Amino acid sequence: MVSDEELMSRYQRGDRAAFRQLFERYAPRLRRTMLRGLHDREVADDLLQQTFLQLHRARADYRTDASFRPWIYTIALNVKRSYFRRVGRRSEGALAIDPASIDGDPDELMAARELRQAVATLPAAQRQVVELFWFEGFSFPEIAGVVGSTHGAVKVRAHRAYKSIRATLERQGVTEPGQLAYLGRLAP
Repeated sequence: MVSDEELMSRYQRGDRAAFRQLFERYAPRLRRTMLRGLHDREVADDLLQQTFLQLHRARADYRTDASFRPWIYTIALNVKRSYFRRVGRRSEGALAIDPASIDGDPDELMAARELRQAVATLPAAQRQVVELFWFEGFSFPEIAGVVGSTHGAVKVRAHRAYKSIRATLERQGVTEPGQLAYLGRLAP
């Protein structure tokens, strides 16, 4: 399989098929990223289209020695932020925990719902780190590249988010280890 970086290099040289491959690889992931906190498929698709338009416009600026994934996510998150600024509202920030991924245990379903609510109350910078780490599978160094911060600062944001979520959940009475299973993945 050809790497993302190689595909982007080919696209910079005019290979349209390389662009198509990048789109096919990243469109589903980026669509999920756009839907998180938005919940409107049409708007998410518009933002996805804007992301790839921005990629096209910035293709000459891409450094082929840099990792592609953080670069495209930076573009996508900037497009999403611009949308929220334009419409004058904050991201709803609801984390999409798929109920099908929970074994149907009512306590776990309740904890997942409370976790979504707790994460939605986080400051935007902390929520973004949580979403990139938890749902997109980014490492802390990759997140640092996406958000334009240092690795250490990202770890601090994750730790503060973890503490804030845990405190919120404990105030809501979610204290059983099984109920906090999702939270364990956030600890830096």
